[in-house]
Amino acid sequence: MAYEPVVGDADDAGGPASRRAREWAALRPGDRVKAAAGLMLAWVGVLWLVEALDVLSGHALDTFGIVPRQLGELRDIVPAAFIHFGFDHVAANSVPLFVLGFLAALRDLGRFLGVVLVIVVTSGLGVWLVAPAHTNTAGASGVVFGLFGYLLVRGFVDRRLLDIGVGLGIAVVYGSILWGVLPTAQGVSWQGHLFGLVGGVASAFLFRDVRSGIIR
Repeated sequence: MAYEPVVGDADDAGGPASRRAREWAALRPGDRVKAAAGLMLAWVGVLWLVEALDVLSGHALDTFGIVPRQLGELRDIVPAAFIHFGFDHVAANSVPLFVLGFLAALRDLGRFLGVVLVIVVTSGLGVWLVAPAHTNTAGASGVVFGLFGYLLVRGFVDRRLLDIGVGLGIAVVYGSILWGVLPTAQGVSWQGHLFGLVGGVASAFLFRDVRSGIIR
């Protein structure tokens, strides 16, 4: 095998992902706000709709939760993030999911979707591996913890002063949720929270802005 340099437009450097990021950044701030807010409103709306369908079906959708260490349950890692055990459960996740998701998506929508996928898979796999036997785990709180961790460190990884400020603000407002990674409450999946947080921090490095060389 051999290779040769490919001559192309300098704007294509970094591939399609970088090109999409530049296109997103080129949008007017108002358009980015609308897109990010619209995405998160739709997401939260889907969670409420799914829970309504779950109630109407006699909680038949609860089977899409994760039962640990059963191979067949690996397919439920993604669906479990959209299933909840009651409207109180959905309500508890809705506001932080919207706020943290909006702030994360505002920077780069494509990057945000990749971050969420990593968080969902990491949180779900963590639950599958270490949750207590004979339990069924579901809910978006793993994503909430993941987005918290992502926003907390993103600015330092990308060396962006604005994002550092956002991370510090998030720490002040939502920092108390970190107690949720400890096994202190019965019926609360600290495993999903902990591994979601890990997935979010890891995502900040996996999807870091490669152009970041100096603090901006």
